[in-house]
Amino acid sequence: MPHSGIPVSAVTNQKVLDFIHEYQKILEPDNIYIVDGTEEEDLYMKDILVKSGTFTKLNEAKRPNSYIARSDPADVARSEASTFICTTNPEDAGPTNNWKSPADMRKVLDPVLHGAMKGRTMFVIAFSMGPLGSPIGRLGVQLTDSAYVVVNSRIMTIMGKKVLDELNHGKDFVRCIHTVAHPLKPGEKDIPWPCNIPNRFITHFPETKTIISTGSGYGGNALLGKKCMALRISSWLAREEGDAMAEHMLIMKLTSPEGKSYYIAAAFPSACGKTNLAMLRPTLPGWKVECVGDDIAWLKIGPDGDLRAINPESGFFGVAPGTSDDTNYYAMRSMDKNSIYTNVAYTEDGDVWWEGLTKEPPAGKITTWRGATWSKDSGVPKPDLAHPNSRFTCPSSQCPILDKAYYDPKGVPISAIVFGGRRETRTPLVFQALSWEHGVMIGSGVASEVTAAAEGVRGQLRFDPFAMLPFCGYNMGDYWQHWLDIGKKVNPAHLPKVFHVNWFRRGPQREFLWPGFGENSRVLKWIVERVEGTAGAAETPIGYVPAPGALDVSGLTISESVLTDLTTVDAKSYLDEVAAVREYHSKFGSHLPPVVKEQLDALESRLKVAAGLSL
Repeated sequence: MPHSGIPVSAVTNQKVLDFIHEYQKILEPDNIYIVDGTEEEDLYMKDILVKSGTFTKLNEAKRPNSYIARSDPADVARSEASTFICTTNPEDAGPTNNWKSPADMRKVLDPVLHGAMKGRTMFVIAFSMGPLGSPIGRLGVQLTDSAYVVVNSRIMTIMGKKVLDELNHGKDFVRCIHTVAHPLKPGEKDIPWPCNIPNRFITHFPETKTIISTGSGYGGNALLGKKCMALRISSWLAREEGDAMAEHMLIMKLTSPEGKSYYIAAAFPSACGKTNLAMLRPTLPGWKVECVGDDIAWLKIGPDGDLRAINPESGFFGVAPGTSDDTNYYAMRSMDKNSIYTNVAYTEDGDVWWEGLTKEPPAGKITTWRGATWSKDSGVPKPDLAHPNSRFTCPSSQCPILDKAYYDPKGVPISAIVFGGRRETRTPLVFQALSWEHGVMIGSGVASEVTAAAEGVRGQLRFDPFAMLPFCGYNMGDYWQHWLDIGKKVNPAHLPKVFHVNWFRRGPQREFLWPGFGENSRVLKWIVERVEGTAGAAETPIGYVPAPGALDVSGLTISESVLTDLTTVDAKSYLDEVAAVREYHSKFGSHLPPVVKEQLDALESRLKVAAGLSL
């Protein structure tokens, strides 16, 4: 290959060498290429992708150093049905994960892996999740036959020679194996997006810190540093370490007009505004938000007993549809250059477009994510021009409001943890947990309501505890116990306060009661004032809500009656919530921590008293 990468002789960590040679024999690649992470190499890889038809370079004047890719239509998202946690004991995986024993899964995988890279190059990516040298970060080595994975990994991780140098000091690492499982016969021409859907498996072996992914080129299945390592494997490792956590959380910095700053971590299920909150533009004068991360937080108890967090990712892998200057201005500026777009539409002038970017698609011919051509004057109804799960990958360093502490290996001190869900009824705009233990119970019952008939029965709850349902690498009940254990280890003076928010309450005409977006800064202000102990609060059976006048609504057109609705707890109605959570908890059996059950029982008792019902 013209760009030579790092010679194998430069690898002195014997465990890394053994790993490479073991899978070289199994996968049978034509070449081995150790990625160096340089800009020269990145341009070379992108040129390979352009020549293969995987990438199209965008208009350099509009999107400098940016490219668009179209996937196989069958390979557009994470595949939960094909995702497995492989532990010796099925109880360790729990009822919310697909389980196979390591031995049985290897019987499935071995025929797929043998010779899977014939005709291809095996790229070796040494990568770091989090700043090099961070006590919270972790190292990995990924083997892949996808140049698409290489160029995306350069954005999403720290990778290349400097990480290999760190590994050569004898550091341990997570073993990551990825193949599109589409071997080539001698002389056979490759296709733009190789995959092998019948042999798509995303498997995790936490007992040996190994991830094996086959058959898919989609980011969430192929960029193994992301959900696979950052959450499923790292949540297991965090529990083993005893003082760490791996969470599906944004991290944001909120600074008051007086210059006092607070770091907040927040976990929301999908479609609940996590990325928008991470890059919020506050409407309250003098308040400032800076972004540490929009998706993943690794937390660890620091030397002073506080809970510190890093964003282990170096980039954003965001959903494009719905993202615009109006909904997330800073995300748009983050992807102005040096970005990769997957499964969005391609415009006649060499730019990208997706639903929600502008009110109307641009004029001229547009190439849809499926490769078809469409235009507004074609007389053909508009199809999905971009796939609903189309993505952008861009460097975090390009975010205009990236917090400087993003690069701090010690992490940032977390003052508050916020849960949220999409709830049309019942759940207040914001409430504070009565204690850490109560907060864990709240997190265990995080849910969103089905909001349209096409999605199911309106009002039915979809539970997503801690927003970790697809990502927890072990039994969810044991995960809740780990949260309880962490609460006992953090210095009480530094233990974060726990809150729950709901931007999505609706009125009798199904109108949103709260304006959301930048106005959510008003709720964040109340949260940090509660951390300081200065904001007024009223105690309710479910926790503390803003007292009358405590929520800053200056300059906001909102009636007192609506504010009352947003902060009122209907005790009788909330008993239905308790019943639903209790039923959900029952699936965890003996792994449900007694403290979580006690907290739910206590909540039920408080609600019955408030509703005037007998205990």
